[in-house]
Amino acid sequence: MDLHHRRAGLVIGVVMLPFGFCMVLSGLTGSTLRLVGGLIFGGLVMLVGAAGIVEAVRPFRFHINVDGLTVRTAGLNRLLPWAEIDHLVLDQQPPVLSDKRMPSPLLLLVPAATSALDVPLTHRSPLDDRPCLVLLEVHDVREKTDQVADALARYGGSRFTDHRQIVRQRFDSADFPIEARGYDRDAVDALVQKGREALRSEDHLLRLATKVQVERALLELPLVAHGYYRARVDAFLRDLSAALARFEESDEEPG
Repeated sequence: MDLHHRRAGLVIGVVMLPFGFCMVLSGLTGSTLRLVGGLIFGGLVMLVGAAGIVEAVRPFRFHINVDGLTVRTAGLNRLLPWAEIDHLVLDQQPPVLSDKRMPSPLLLLVPAATSALDVPLTHRSPLDDRPCLVLLEVHDVREKTDQVADALARYGGSRFTDHRQIVRQRFDSADFPIEARGYDRDAVDALVQKGREALRSEDHLLRLATKVQVERALLELPLVAHGYYRARVDAFLRDLSAALARFEESDEEPG
């Protein structure tokens, strides 16, 4: 399977370069203030446009087959045979509340002990904290994340783990004990189902809205006779909220 580089930056660059150039030309025909403004802002627009074009046209290759991964990305330009790959992990970080976009799923490569990989391992595997390389940001390719995961599972076998599935499975089972006075079972079941659906989605706004609902419910869930055990539900919902979205790293609570 071949992955294809997304070229959105090319369109943006083609639009912004001439726009910035026109701003610079406009500044040249006016007052000193207009000249300075045209040079500064027009130059910035041209720089952004040029950066978009460079990113869009940079060499890229990512081929997945029975021999391994043939890549031209992440500082590599060669075949990575399966024997050099100890593990591949597809990791989806929860969105940050202050961001406007869902973070890209990352394909992380943990090299085998005998691998000749000579690039810095700047990340850690979410499975076992081993050093790994960010091989691909999945939003950079046109194929859907599930398509990429299916191809890696088909050819990589046990060397590949879709960490998204592990996170989802953690919340698939919600077997709460009953206490004399606990949370309304129907209300909890409905909320848990919403959380599960949001976890399966890459919709940034849906995940953030569901996080807000979950955290509000921690304060507002109705109490009934023979309801769900409150401490167990509270712990489950706090974990669900953390999986749906997070605050900035510096503000994130440990745990």
